[in-house]
Amino acid sequence: MIDARRLQMLAEVARHGSFNRAAAELRLTPSAVSQQISTLERAVGTPVVRRSTRGVELTDAGRVLVETAESIAAELLCAQAEIERIAAARTARLTVATFTSGGQRLLPPALTRFTAEHPGADLTVIESEPEESLGLVRTGAADMALAYHYDGPPPMPPGLVWTPLVEDPMWIVFPDGHPLAGRSSITIAELAGERWVHGCLTVGDMLDHYAAMAGFEVRAACRGTDYQFAQSLVRAGVGISMIPEVALTADRSGLIAIRLTPPGPCRFVGIATPRRRSPNPLVTEVMRLLRDTVSALGVRA
Repeated sequence: MIDARRLQMLAEVARHGSFNRAAAELRLTPSAVSQQISTLERAVGTPVVRRSTRGVELTDAGRVLVETAESIAAELLCAQAEIERIAAARTARLTVATFTSGGQRLLPPALTRFTAEHPGADLTVIESEPEESLGLVRTGAADMALAYHYDGPPPMPPGLVWTPLVEDPMWIVFPDGHPLAGRSSITIAELAGERWVHGCLTVGDMLDHYAAMAGFEVRAACRGTDYQFAQSLVRAGVGISMIPEVALTADRSGLIAIRLTPPGPCRFVGIATPRRRSPNPLVTEVMRLLRDTVSALGVRA
């Protein structure tokens, strides 16, 4: 049977690349750590590290065990957070992680109703991109994450569940008066030669990919990280921009948004939650309210 304490030692050895440094972190002697790793190797029947004068590195089996150790540590943190939630049941607490445009358009209507129905709830919102927010849920730092992934659901870390919420198609935003502004839809191939304002680095990378497929190279006027800022620059005539529907500005004065037709990216928005036998009822409530918000806004679920 694999001992969890030895897994922790192996993870420290992998992190530091040395028995000596891992031993210092664990407050043990290097020989004690080395002996425990040897015992672990006998238990699994194969070497888990390679020892050399340059230090220690993992074997393939060792990497599998370290990944397992990280999953166990994350599950324990989630369990601790759940225990603390149960212990503090008299004060309802909820922490929601969200990406920026989801937090601007989808989350406020849901939280408005939530706070009205749960006036005593201790609510915390963390702004973070999906690659960070999924980790927050996995470690118990957040109870749920409103997140997105392009061209399909994201790969879920162990212990998390993905619930689809809405498909978020891409639109091309032009300044009012642009020669193409009268179109009802448009393809990437028709936009060769345009100057582009990026509201997200990931979208910029995908645009480069689809533009290359269409036979042209993107000319970027701005590589920003905020969709509202990008649309302000489009309004000023700096260029055009590719914007997810959820991130389209409410004030369209001076702008024309035209639906992008395939081939092109699509953003999929969903909710990441811990895999639990007894879901947090506050999480379940916010998920319901988010579905109601999507339905009321008329975005495609």
